[in-house]
Amino acid sequence: MKLFEFITKRPLWVNILAAILLVVIMLFVFVYSLNFITKHNKSMTVPDVVGKTLDDARKILSKEGFGTEIVDSTYIDTLPPFSVIRQIPEGDAVVKIDRTVYVTINRGVPPFIEMPNLVGFSYRSAEMQLKNMGLRMGDTSSKPDFAKNSVLEQSIPSGTKIRMGTSVSLVLGDGVGNLEYPVPSLIGNTFQQAKAALQNRGINIFVAQAVGVLDTSGAFIYRQNPQKFDDEGAVLKIRPGQMIEVWLQTEKPVADTIKLNEPQPIN
Repeated sequence: MKLFEFITKRPLWVNILAAILLVVIMLFVFVYSLNFITKHNKSMTVPDVVGKTLDDARKILSKEGFGTEIVDSTYIDTLPPFSVIRQIPEGDAVVKIDRTVYVTINRGVPPFIEMPNLVGFSYRSAEMQLKNMGLRMGDTSSKPDFAKNSVLEQSIPSGTKIRMGTSVSLVLGDGVGNLEYPVPSLIGNTFQQAKAALQNRGINIFVAQAVGVLDTSGAFIYRQNPQKFDDEGAVLKIRPGQMIEVWLQTEKPVADTIKLNEPQPIN
């Protein structure tokens, strides 16, 4: 009540002036406190801690008045465990004091990943896939196959859980060889017998049909393509890396069979 009487008993211009003065004082207090809170015009250069161990990075940043917080981790096998890979803000950036520096560190133990299926990939594509997954290219060897520089086998089966940084060896096709062999007659042999004989010569075998066959290894071959002879009775030739298609059945063919003979190279 007394405050109301104090206001009403004075001229209007006095009250307006008092109100303006009050607003100015409040603005001054606000701006001053804002500068204090945000530490206006107080800045420092962020130390570069990339490549440092996490403990060393914390000490360096703390000494300069910065906090440290881990926001992510990854694995790079060429870097020491628990070393700083990235930082935000970056080193040598000028920021306000008392800032927190967010870091990404290298894991101490490589994580497990699933081995991809590389069979059928070109060598270049397989190399890129391994690199992208954090795996290493191991030893490579080759064997005759028409798919030159294509991955035929891999040392670790696809789907296997392995650690990043593991080396993977590959077997690549080296193309169709220059040597020629007489096409062997496979009729009457089991698939396992034919496969073993052909693999020794670098010739591939493919099951075209196996109706009613549960175990292909013990099934008998009753048809093949190419056959041993052409329509004129001449012996056909085949090269390492090429393929013979076979048809399988559970019973041995009645017709006389020709045993597999070791073919001789032909110039």
